[in-house]
Amino acid sequence: MKHSATLAVQLAEAARIVCRVAAGHSLAEELAPARDGGIRESRAALIDLTHGTLRRYGRVQAIVACLSRRGRPDALVEALLWCSLYALESGRHAEHTVVDESVKAAGLLERWPAKGYVNALLRAFLRERSTIEARLERELEAKYQHPQWWIELLRNAYPAAWEAVLAAGNAHPPMGLRVNYRRTEIDEYQARLTSEGIAARRCGGQALLLERPLPVERLPGFDAGEVSVQDPGAQRAAHCLDLHSGQRVLDACAAPGGKAAHILELADVALTALDIDAARAARIAPNLERLGLAASVLVGDASHPEQWWDGRPYQRILADVPCSASGIVRRRPDTKWLRRASDLVAFAERQQLLLQALWRLLAPGGKLLYATCSLFPQENDAVLEAFIVGERTARRLSLTDGAPAQWLPDAEHDGFYYALIAKQA
Repeated sequence: MKHSATLAVQLAEAARIVCRVAAGHSLAEELAPARDGGIRESRAALIDLTHGTLRRYGRVQAIVACLSRRGRPDALVEALLWCSLYALESGRHAEHTVVDESVKAAGLLERWPAKGYVNALLRAFLRERSTIEARLERELEAKYQHPQWWIELLRNAYPAAWEAVLAAGNAHPPMGLRVNYRRTEIDEYQARLTSEGIAARRCGGQALLLERPLPVERLPGFDAGEVSVQDPGAQRAAHCLDLHSGQRVLDACAAPGGKAAHILELADVALTALDIDAARAARIAPNLERLGLAASVLVGDASHPEQWWDGRPYQRILADVPCSASGIVRRRPDTKWLRRASDLVAFAERQQLLLQALWRLLAPGGKLLYATCSLFPQENDAVLEAFIVGERTARRLSLTDGAPAQWLPDAEHDGFYYALIAKQA
């Protein structure tokens, strides 16, 4: 997409991507071809349209269904309507502009017979908005913009907070920074941001929270390794590991290396950074190099340590296990619509396997930190309790930061779960 890309061009490209996501493809993979091409402003507009539409997916689906008098439209036209409805409600463009550009986008998508239909449906929404809003209030998926099974699980798990959790999942994510104290002090770095007109505030530890997100290229000292982008909730992991210099530490699911880097910033340890995905593992070393850090990077399956382990036990293990990612859906808005309730059973089984395999690698007296970015107890407390019941040498400890195991997403951080387990001799 060129710098001069019109809203019609942006809507057409967003519709193509959203249509493929609706068919089961990953949003990140669909956006990847545009990652290095085009102008930053055009890519930012595309990200806003795709992410914004998918955050409101339950709502825009319901609106199109409500107004489609002649049945469900062609999949690509339907995706264009979803994106157009988000553009209308975003307030970034005049209403008549969105309608006109959406009609042009239908032509760009070679859906010329649908141009009149697109025009009529969008104008009908503008005319009937108050009536439609009243109807959407009675439909859970449209109101809360999450799948119904997801809503029910959160309502059962967090009776007093479930609506706030869902609202957070639909919001724009905050941009958190982690200051590398090996290169600079947090107060000093915050002062540099202020001098460049970038507003930020402390958020515990080495974390700063930007008032407004911005490209990493605008962060002073980024290339020099003075700072990294990392959610403040993710920064809890390294602090909760109770690190000490000289320890052998394993980050068992390390890519792309954010938590591994934080571990090395906090303590002089011998770190092994492991990941099962070779392409993702390849990102770890360059990220560490930028920060002036080094680790042994391995590609391997943490559930099969016989394939890569050297037989020497670790004093600390970070088990940042694969999960539903329900705590970070505002960053990956397609996740909530691609997941199924049955996926939680498969995740829990995989999590148990990883815990059991990694436990064998932990030295007596060592500690393992179980971590997920999930909000569902089925992947968190349930997994931990089952493991501890079945493993006589495991004892759950209080977290070193004194905070609860489960952090729910809010304006400052995403949702994460941490549990520290000690291995008795």
